[in-house]
Amino acid sequence: MRQGRVIDLTGEIAILSAKISLELRLPMAGSIILATARLHETVLWTQDADFQGLEGVNFISRVH
Repeated sequence: MRQGRVIDLTGEIAILSAKISLELRLPMAGSIILATARLHETVLWTQDADFQGLEGVNFISRVH
């Protein structure tokens, strides 16, 4: 059963990703994820500390 949606990497996402990567000093892969979430007006849920404190992100700390 598919619970997600596949979104193509568009020029709009690529350009916003590059801007986010430079502005926030995020790796490009993370910037693509964040740009996609922002353009589709969704909340990004993650345990990746690179995203902690960013607008539009719900960061969940890993429990060890």
